[in-house]
Amino acid sequence: MITSDAISIASLGAMFLIALMMLVQYLKLLDIGCMIQDSKAAIRWTEIHETENRELRSALRAEKAHVEQLKRKLLLLQLLIPVA
Repeated sequence: MITSDAISIASLGAMFLIALMMLVQYLKLLDIGCMIQDSKAAIRWTEIHETENRELRSALRAEKAHVEQLKRKLLLLQLLIPVA
């Protein structure tokens, strides 16, 4: 009877250690899951910023072209004005 009690206690201890190890692994997985979510959010914001930057660069090119057009018009108008 004593040997069966010892085996039962050892088995219970082993199951407790296994459960403890599983709990540690679960907590690690939760941490990894949080890191993945943070990475996904960072990627999403990066894509949003890249899109905004492309739009701003496009708008800047359009403004520069408009300024160049206005400069040409000003030059033409200055050439049309007679010098006194």
